[in-house]
Amino acid sequence: MINVDAAPFAFTFDPAATALVVIDMQRDFIEPGGFGETLGNDISHMQRAIAPTARLLALFRANGWPVIHTRETHAADLSDCPPAKRERGSPALRIGDTGPMGRILIRGAPGAEIISACAPVTGEIVIDKPGKGAFYATDLSAVLQGLGVRSLVFAGVTTEVCVQTTMREANDRGYECLLIEEATESYFPEFKAATLDMIRAQGGIVGWTTPLATFEQSVKRQPEQA
Repeated sequence: MINVDAAPFAFTFDPAATALVVIDMQRDFIEPGGFGETLGNDISHMQRAIAPTARLLALFRANGWPVIHTRETHAADLSDCPPAKRERGSPALRIGDTGPMGRILIRGAPGAEIISACAPVTGEIVIDKPGKGAFYATDLSAVLQGLGVRSLVFAGVTTEVCVQTTMREANDRGYECLLIEEATESYFPEFKAATLDMIRAQGGIVGWTTPLATFEQSVKRQPEQA
């Protein structure tokens, strides 16, 4: 077992039963010209999560622990994108429209792909999800059960939407969840701060959070803790 100094209290996990879940590190959300920017957002906030997420991926890969990536994507005919989702607000472009990186959030379009710095490697699982939570209308539950996973470490974007939604879904299904603070971001820094507080409130009602360096140090101490 590995013990991590986390908030609101120590997070303990069995590395043999733990997976990293990287949420929606996609070009459409992070790069210039993508969907996030068409919504009027400052994408520079999102880019702060790239290097920490890459470090976290490297750590899991070095230890041979499972990694799962998610992508928020839709079918080309938008049959899995309800009007209640597509028609929100007044963006310059909507889901399914053609942007600088192809059709926005459509499976197979360049903008729907994961950024190169955090791209999956051979053997890593990629889950395409039509909703904000990664358990909705996907086989994520079956994948985790097949891996024998009981604890999840989270990274990705955005903190208050797809990351938090998935953590809440996972908590309802009995998983222990740890969010790495620098490896997640929002277009709105105050939303990220509030979400971290919500996750660890009331004795960790949704899960735990910890800085990346703290997590890395805990993993490095693994032989001493064994």
